[in-house]
Amino acid sequence: MCGIVGYWNKNGAEGSTIDKMATEIRHRGPDDAGIWLDEGSGLALAHRRLSVIDLSLAGHQPMVSPCERFTLVYNGEIYNHLDLRAELEDEGGSFDWRGHSDTETLLAALRHWGIEGALKRLNGMFAFALWDKAEHALFLARDRMGEKPLYYGSSGGSFLFGSELKSLGVHPHWRGHIDRNALTLFMRYNCVPTPWSIYKGISKLSPAHFVVVREAGRVVSEPKCYWNLGEIAARGSANTKGAPEELIDELDELLRDAVGKRMVADVPLGSFLSGGFDSSMVVALMQAQSTRPVKTFTIGFHEKGYNEAEQAKAVAKHLGTDHTELYVTPKEAMAVIPRLPTIWDEPFSDSSQIPTFLVSELARQHVTVSLSGDGGDELFCGYSRYTQGYRIWKLMCLLPGPLRRTLGRLLQAFPGAPLESLIGFLPKRFQIPHLAERLPKLAGVIKEDSGESYYRRLVSHWKDPAAVVLRGVEPLTIFETPERLPKLSGLRERMMYMDSLTYLPDDILTKVDRASMAVSLEARVPLLDQRVVEFSWRIPMSLKVRDGKGKWLLRELLYRYVPRKLMERPKMGFGVPIDAWLRGPLREWAEELLDEKKLREEGFFNPAPIRKIWQEHVTGQRRCHHYLWDVLMFQAWLADSKN
Repeated sequence: MCGIVGYWNKNGAEGSTIDKMATEIRHRGPDDAGIWLDEGSGLALAHRRLSVIDLSLAGHQPMVSPCERFTLVYNGEIYNHLDLRAELEDEGGSFDWRGHSDTETLLAALRHWGIEGALKRLNGMFAFALWDKAEHALFLARDRMGEKPLYYGSSGGSFLFGSELKSLGVHPHWRGHIDRNALTLFMRYNCVPTPWSIYKGISKLSPAHFVVVREAGRVVSEPKCYWNLGEIAARGSANTKGAPEELIDELDELLRDAVGKRMVADVPLGSFLSGGFDSSMVVALMQAQSTRPVKTFTIGFHEKGYNEAEQAKAVAKHLGTDHTELYVTPKEAMAVIPRLPTIWDEPFSDSSQIPTFLVSELARQHVTVSLSGDGGDELFCGYSRYTQGYRIWKLMCLLPGPLRRTLGRLLQAFPGAPLESLIGFLPKRFQIPHLAERLPKLAGVIKEDSGESYYRRLVSHWKDPAAVVLRGVEPLTIFETPERLPKLSGLRERMMYMDSLTYLPDDILTKVDRASMAVSLEARVPLLDQRVVEFSWRIPMSLKVRDGKGKWLLRELLYRYVPRKLMERPKMGFGVPIDAWLRGPLREWAEELLDEKKLREEGFFNPAPIRKIWQEHVTGQRRCHHYLWDVLMFQAWLADSKN
């Protein structure tokens, strides 16, 4: 696992500049560093290495091909690189391998098969830049599901690219103008979605895409897709088949191989373990293929409703892992908050970023590589919006549109707080937790007239962010352009597809990458093996959802390794009590960032709606922490970016 960075301009390349840019992402690769210059072309490439496979100098980057035509900088792991070596040799290629690094294999594959031919063969997580001296072209590419980040674009006359924005920001031509339209998207989705970044002129490369850059960055091709998830989803959902036991056997074989391939490392390896289905599945398959106890890691909290440590401990005991848990106090968790803007280096407000960083920090004390269970919800129908949310939509569809809209207006006007107080006297089974918070949301979703707009409402934080962001216009995304969606049979399938395309790479995988890389830990995600992804779309929905619960097929597979009674519990989020903290120990910090005068002077937000919900939150009228955390994370990031 590593970090890459580069620039290209017509005025030449300087070693001191590219070295400074690479130093900004030293945390991604503390073990080795390298730079490469083509002064005549004005191109500079740099690499920071976290040594995981082939710790020798044979894996050093930037790596130049034996013919000296190609130069590669690469971040990630190619899990099938030994198979690719065998395939290359079978096709008659002459290769004098210097070591056993996957970097060398990748470079040979790109030389032999070309950019598209190689990309279609890769099984891994990656982002790379390849310089072709003969074509005078720079190729940038990113893995299928978006596990590894890659930013690129022009600033001040230079073309820049890198694993993290902070490395671009130290280039002398950097301008760093905030994109208010991207800010509106952030306020809706709690992250800046691909292809936007928080800065004008800088984009995120979409997963499963590559671009070609020419003429010192003045000509950049449109991103080209080499693996189309929409086509895979449409083809798979139209051809679902297989008996349950046969599909469970097939999934077992696929996941076992995916996990096994990600256990290959020349450094200590372990896994995160929350005790949920996904991480338990990964750990079970790791332990089944290991001759010694697998190292597992869990973060615990003393606050009721946020602690999964006991469940994880029980799973670890059953599987026989070498388990490490750490109970974190609120003070220790909150100590992470000042570091968040630097770690994520563009606004990011999924508060589970805090425990994700803490568990990464814990794991790094013992291992260099950790497997993670992310991706199971999107592939196997695990989120509540696919079950409870779907049921609500089906009920709504029974009502005529005009009636739904009228009902929505009535609910929106109804004061939730007094009603919540009244039903507090009812028996517990009739009470609705956080009714004052939920009524406005229910009122909003009831009024929607399509499944796509309903889903967009469900995943939105600020419902009208353009009214909060001054001079911000919300760009159209896939949510507002349903004609871009593949032909899928139902709303559940469309929600899962949209989550896989947006929420998964932009929130979940971004969170895991930045948190783990901040402590120089490599995180691998076996459930996102392309074969598992493709298989998941061939599973009938009836084998994903049963009895109102998602992940049926995955659950049934897990029960082969872990007793059913050990896993039967409500799904718990990986979060922290931000709502309570904002009323208590974080109140002074938040008040300073949300000061009305400060907001007006900075000129990004309309202070009125922000101050209103802040007062409602601190006085206990309703919980508004999700909205507030969005504003606070931008404000904290803005303050950090000025330093």
